[in-house]
Amino acid sequence: MTTTQIVQLAAAALLFAGGVVQYRRRAKDGSSYGSQSAMLLFAAGAIFLVLGLGLLDYRPSPSELGQ
Repeated sequence: MTTTQIVQLAAAALLFAGGVVQYRRRAKDGSSYGSQSAMLLFAAGAIFLVLGLGLLDYRPSPSELGQ
């Protein structure tokens, strides 16, 4: 695992934690849980997680390697 991937996974963890805090925080008007910004943090965290795990890395197939 490269340093870049470790940093991306740490950033994903921070974004997910921030999303949880943002989601659980109550609005001043007394409405129930939930916020659009929390969902955006979750989406950004998911993108960083996919990148950090290397799921988008190019892996040539055996037929491509044989050429």
